Amino acid sequence: MKRMFAAMIVGSIGLAGVAQAQTPAPAAVVEDVQGKVTGAEFMDYVVPGQVIKLGPGGVVVLGYMKSCWHETISGIGTVIVGAEQSAVHLADFKANKVTCDSSQANRIGKEAGESAATVVRSIAEESVPPPVVLHGLSPVIATAERGKLIVERLDVKGERYEVDAGGKSYDFLKANTALKAGGTYAASLKSKRVVFRIDASAAPGPSPIVGRLVTLR
Repeated sequence: MKRMFAAMIVGSIGLAGVAQAQTPAPAAVVEDVQGKVTGAEFMDYVVPGQVIKLGPGGVVVLGYMKSCWHETISGIGTVIVGAEQSAVHLADFKANKVTCDSSQANRIGKEAGESAATVVRSIAEESVPPPVVLHGLSPVIATAERGKLIVERLDVKGERYEVDAGGKSYDFLKANTALKAGGTYAASLKSKRVVFRIDASAAPGPSPIVGRLVTLR
């Protein structure tokens, strides 16, 4: 599946000019990288106009946060990140829609912290839902800091996890840990705190990261 590559190059030049005035909001999370790939690393957030180049054996998997578009791009070629999906030149492209919370793209960084604070204050009033809904039982907590990561359930007492977070993320699936479907939780690390809810129909086991993603930055 190929895109209008030349048109995207023109668009990316325009975006580069806009980027001088303001940094574009992240569009997708890099879920996997294999082989020779430049311009993206595992668990990076990539922005519209960003260029990713694939060399021999190169594979990159992108999860778009707004469109819930899940892409696997492989082979030698070039990828230009879009707002909701990629433009691909030469490389092989496979994509499908997955279940994710499409609002999470607007809750990255400071907005996530502010939204979580609002939710924490209003949980008892049941007037505002948690800011992120996950569709897998094992969250992936994206964090730029190292330290003690605490995940605790808010609607039922007694469920609490404390783990050492390092690098870019902590994946509960790799730790063979599943939360409870329908539960409301808070993830905190140092001064950062985000509230999220596990969808009642969420299933255990592997699933795209974009559907299990909690941003704590």
